[in-house]
Amino acid sequence: MSSTPNTPGEETHYVETTSSALPRWVMLLFVIAFVLVAYLLYAGYADRQASRKGMDDAERKTQALATELDKTNSRIADLKGQLDVTSQKLGLTQDELAQARSLAQTIKKDQQKSDAKLRSEIAGVQADTSTKIGEVTTELSGTKTEADATKADLEVTKTKLQSTVGDLGVQSGLIARNHDEVEELKRRGERDIFEFDLTKSNAGPQHVGPIQVQLKKVDTKHYRYTVNVVADDKSIEKKDKTVGEPIQFYVKGARAPYEIVVFDLSKDEAKGYLSTPKSATAAPPSSPAPGN
Repeated sequence: MSSTPNTPGEETHYVETTSSALPRWVMLLFVIAFVLVAYLLYAGYADRQASRKGMDDAERKTQALATELDKTNSRIADLKGQLDVTSQKLGLTQDELAQARSLAQTIKKDQQKSDAKLRSEIAGVQADTSTKIGEVTTELSGTKTEADATKADLEVTKTKLQSTVGDLGVQSGLIARNHDEVEELKRRGERDIFEFDLTKSNAGPQHVGPIQVQLKKVDTKHYRYTVNVVADDKSIEKKDKTVGEPIQFYVKGARAPYEIVVFDLSKDEAKGYLSTPKSATAAPPSSPAPGN
């Protein structure tokens, strides 16, 4: 059997094909292994660095805590020393401290009893005060009722006051018919009011305000009376005048007439008032009627 020798070109091609097919996966595997080893080395290095950093931080914290603990122990030692010195200065024993606590408890109990007693007394005072306030309120209510009644009476009195014409034909002011109405005239202050109680006698006239009046005669049956009026050194007789009738006469310096009103007659007695104007600066009328 004969063999045909290969040509140089063919041999070379076979060798290259065989040698180039083997390294591809080997090289790939080598690269992967290298990368994995590099990653593991880096990861191990990073872990070691992190652990070292954590240990350093922990050591610093431990040292800081140790320093603070030393300072705290030093403060405690100082405080203990001060407490010992203070206890020595006070000279207190355990028994004395117990006695002091017992005394404090006793004082506290006494204070509580005193507070309870004081609260009880305050409650009693409040109750008594409330009762008195109620009584005062009742009294005030009664007083207000009386004041309202008095006010109502005054209103009635005001409506009863009337004006009429006097014996000289001059319109008079408001006429009072009893003591209460006289008081109302005084409160109004429109004229000066002088209340009187005349008694029949021969002793002479009685002073009534700025004038004098003498009761001469009383007729209780017909409610009439006679008086002499003395003013400006003149005597004027007012004869047989009726109860409630204004007796008018002029006085020097007065623009309006003076008025005498008798509102009550009894045996030898006449009660009434004199009414004079507030201002008497003007001259009286030229011809006042001097008579009845």
